Amino acid sequence: MSAVLESLVSLSRMLGEPARNLAIIGEGNTSIRVDDDSFYVKASGHHLGTITEAGFVQVGFAPILRLLDEPLTGPALQEAFLGARVDQTGAVRPSVEVTFHAMLLAECGVQCIAHTHPVEVNKILCSTRAEQFASNRTCPDEVVLCGPRSVFIPYFDPGLPLAVEMRRHVRAYIEENNEPPKVILLGNHGLIALGSSTTDAFNITQMAVKSAAIFAGACSIGEPVFMSREDIHHIYKRPDEIFRRRQFI
Repeated sequence: MSAVLESLVSLSRMLGEPARNLAIIGEGNTSIRVDDDSFYVKASGHHLGTITEAGFVQVGFAPILRLLDEPLTGPALQEAFLGARVDQTGAVRPSVEVTFHAMLLAECGVQCIAHTHPVEVNKILCSTRAEQFASNRTCPDEVVLCGPRSVFIPYFDPGLPLAVEMRRHVRAYIEENNEPPKVILLGNHGLIALGSSTTDAFNITQMAVKSAAIFAGACSIGEPVFMSREDIHHIYKRPDEIFRRRQFI
């Protein structure tokens, strides 16, 4: 097993540990860039907590990204997913979310994507407070790890339709901030962490879950007090905070 795939297996198992309440059964998926042409993504029907290297499939960027501009449906879409595999002899098929993994890796320049369904986060994403949580920050370390704000996408049909909608939101974020997001929150669905490494993706996930618990706790005893935009951008750009964050990647 290559070092790249080994790191993805390790990340996936940590995300799938039952005590973390991030994903059960077949929930969630992960991916990692192999090179400019391909990436590994979780195959359908595998449990993050028990996954092995056999639970991942290497696919090419080009055929998957083409689907975002030339959408297919039904059997034709499934055939396209199978045709994108680097190894055509295997029986595994890419996750239905392979399109957003390809899009995020390609357009955001990150190395690793971790998509989970954390209980603490989904308590908020299944409420009227979802967009408020995504748009604000409560603590400095949330800013450092999760960025100045999260991208929020109201519920959209998982799969290719979600990837197309996600691309629109991500491009708008990049245009506004001159860099990609670190966190994407999907209404009534879950969390996506965009990392420069598997460690980074895991740390972002942990911080997003902690921040969700803090937000929900603050809401339970009153109104949350958010950091100002000035304080957020000050913390986010502080050289010492940038240095500290890099030590944990």
